[in-house]
Amino acid sequence: MSLKTTLIDAVELAALPPDDVLIVDCRFDLADPGKGAREYLDGHIPGALYASLDRDLSDLSRQAEGMGRHPLPLEPAFNALLSRWGWRLGMQVVSYDAGSGALAAARLWWLLRLVGVQQVAVLDGGYAAWLAAGLPVESGEPAMRPASEVALHYDTNQVLLDHVALLHGAAGQLLDARATPRYRGDIEPLDRVAGHVPGALNRPFTDNLSSDGRFKAATQLHDEFVTVLGSTAPSQVVHMCGSGVTACHNLLAMEHAGLHGSRLYAPSWSGWVSDPVRPVARGGE
Repeated sequence: MSLKTTLIDAVELAALPPDDVLIVDCRFDLADPGKGAREYLDGHIPGALYASLDRDLSDLSRQAEGMGRHPLPLEPAFNALLSRWGWRLGMQVVSYDAGSGALAAARLWWLLRLVGVQQVAVLDGGYAAWLAAGLPVESGEPAMRPASEVALHYDTNQVLLDHVALLHGAAGQLLDARATPRYRGDIEPLDRVAGHVPGALNRPFTDNLSSDGRFKAATQLHDEFVTVLGSTAPSQVVHMCGSGVTACHNLLAMEHAGLHGSRLYAPSWSGWVSDPVRPVARGGE
């Protein structure tokens, strides 16, 4: 089996041996946190397990620590999650969202990369692409796999948690994945302050997608990111967004485009503005 490390299409996923792939449904709606789980029970890819962005892919109890609206789960909690899912070394993991956004699905993809798992891909086009291909679905809860022993560790070189490093420009080039009106500070529907971190560039994650809701070709993504970043090396790019979720979409797109080694500022804008002393920029780049 050829292992996938960034994206996989629906037909490729359907052809994988069920015992060798762990499929995770990550559908989530910020306005209705329980919607994704309800939709999962109504219908999902056969054998898929469900991951909640709030409950499984974040630790909301840590919001008061200045780690943003979706703080990273602690290592023991993420290991316990993988154990419950029956993940084992060498297993292909595929995550998916409702459609083209691949938001929480990209977050799971990145979390697995953070603990050193490379055999993980996001379903290109999400559940909508699976349905469009006429592939089978099932409802209700699937049978759980036997639990496994998991003891993985976060690679601290891939994630930035230190706000102070951003103040002095030592962290690298920030790339903000939020929509341009939020980046500019024209509107702010979620966080206490509008604007962006001084020096950050803007690349809305939606720019990674074609009109059909799938990711653009790797060559096109490569050229578009280089246009935004100029001569900045991929390893010097630090992704951010509102809470460290949609930023993973840009990180995934860069990896798919062959621009390897960028990092995530996990607290992102919501973490940055948790301290009113930190500077805020508004307007263009």
